[in-house]
Amino acid sequence: MKTHTLLLVALLFCGCRKAMVEDGHIKPLEESHYFANGTTARTPVEGTVPRGQLQEDTAFYQGEIAGRLVTGFPMRITKELLTRGQERFDIYCAVCHGRTGAGNGMIVQRGFPAPPTYHQKRLRDAPPGYFFGVITRGYGVMYSYADRVPPADRWAITAYIRALQRSQDARWNDVPEAERKELPQ
Repeated sequence: MKTHTLLLVALLFCGCRKAMVEDGHIKPLEESHYFANGTTARTPVEGTVPRGQLQEDTAFYQGEIAGRLVTGFPMRITKELLTRGQERFDIYCAVCHGRTGAGNGMIVQRGFPAPPTYHQKRLRDAPPGYFFGVITRGYGVMYSYADRVPPADRWAITAYIRALQRSQDARWNDVPEAERKELPQ
């Protein structure tokens, strides 16, 4: 009986070597002799997409459809969306564009180049996809915010820019009739 137990214990310990613990534990960018380029990091296979990153909705993720700027919003404009847009605008955009979008933010007051005002005709006439694209890719001295601002927030900022534009160019007829009674004339 003792011999069988000793033999069983000996067999169990024969399979447990330090190499078994270390095998399969590869650190990123660690040197490897297994692959021809000498590294453990592998380049993803062309055409593969990380899980959850397919982004098939080009209107939402690129602001374009078949290479043309979208002329509407890929979601419903709600008070919550505009509030989120204002929060994100105040964080990322107001330092250059100013709180009203006039292009007179704090950075400009300190001597940096002024961005164009959102209230000029060219930008009032620009489709929403244009603003989304500029936030995504940058333009002129403005760098890309794609890695800082997720697509949903870029659309929220774009909606808020539209609200800023409307606020500076609003006419009496733009106000719904039911709400006109509450406003001073």
